[in-house]
Amino acid sequence: MNHPKLAVVVKGWPRLSETFIAQELVALEEAGLRFDIWSLRHPTDVKTHPLHDKLQARVRYLPEYLRDDPDRVATARAAAQAMPGYADAFETFQRDLARDDTPNRRRRFGQACVMAHELPESTRGIYAHFLHTPSSVARYAAILRGIPWSFSAHAKDIWTSPDWELREKLDPARFGAAFGATCTGFGAKHLRAMAGDPDRIDLVYHGLDLSRFPAPPERTPRSLSDPFQMMSVGRMVEKKGFDNLIDALALLPETLDWRWTHIGGGSLSDTMQDRATALGINDRITWRGACDQPEVIAAMRAADLFVLPSRIAQDGDRDGLPNVLMEAAGQKLPILSTPVSAIPEFIDTGTSGILSDDAPAALASAIQGFADDPALGPRLAEAAHARLHSDFTMAPGIRQLHKRLNALLVQAD
Repeated sequence: MNHPKLAVVVKGWPRLSETFIAQELVALEEAGLRFDIWSLRHPTDVKTHPLHDKLQARVRYLPEYLRDDPDRVATARAAAQAMPGYADAFETFQRDLARDDTPNRRRRFGQACVMAHELPESTRGIYAHFLHTPSSVARYAAILRGIPWSFSAHAKDIWTSPDWELREKLDPARFGAAFGATCTGFGAKHLRAMAGDPDRIDLVYHGLDLSRFPAPPERTPRSLSDPFQMMSVGRMVEKKGFDNLIDALALLPETLDWRWTHIGGGSLSDTMQDRATALGINDRITWRGACDQPEVIAAMRAADLFVLPSRIAQDGDRDGLPNVLMEAAGQKLPILSTPVSAIPEFIDTGTSGILSDDAPAALASAIQGFADDPALGPRLAEAAHARLHSDFTMAPGIRQLHKRLNALLVQAD
């Protein structure tokens, strides 16, 4: 049996909220790259996207908690201690542990030992999605096995990781990554400033594989007598700003007949529904929960406005460039969002969408503007659709990643 030379580390597989990872891995596989997926967690979502079914790669699950599989972990630790890179890997782990002595940190090293022990002999490189936990496991395992590693960084992993950890993961002298990719210019600028050699950080927009989506519906200005249909897609977490949006919806005048549909799970789901009930607007809201991608696209085709009120959370977490904005643009659904992080890299306010302050009054005013001017949304959506096709398709990024990963494997041979 021919084992692949690349191992891909992910937080969990499959995950409905990470279609950008599934899209990338399917495209890399179709481009001829062969790899196994190493997942730190077992799936929790009941549904999957059609993309997940297209992937042919073998999925291997590491012990989610070390106590769950003590024999497997003990065997791997004993094997790891005999590896040439063990002294360097353990020293690196101890240095990290001195600054972050947490169960999560200890679990990362245990998972890395299991991965290093169970990696096929053919493995020549590791690629991790996310620069925090998955990259820690990839880094320790790579040191143990004496092979290079690389990463793709996104949003939370950049903005909530301590600077010392980012700097060391970017420092070749500290067993840092051979290269890193990130999906926004905003994130790339930050990481390049820490990397010493900025050429080791690539800006690779996720882009959209337009072949996977239906052609957009014909968008014509809605009648002012029709209900104004809004929708949002996103996990119910602080950085998505849905509390402010619910407060904004409560500020809309009684004369406006509106509806809002939310798609996504998240830890704040019950809190947000209670908030809407307390404000007396829950009867106008449809809570769909987690949906697969065909369901999301069907909802986009039926809506008049896509709203994503992103903001910076108290712990620094924030969105990068959410794929759902590109999916909305692909269906010519008008977009209302906020100028957080890399969102302005795609949406030029007043031209291809509206970027509002995330305060409830400002969001309510922007929503009212769309509702009062039925021609505004279709005009902005046409421009966003054109921008998507000109600058945010998937193929260029996949070509760059494929080139980088192949070079990583050649370097190790």
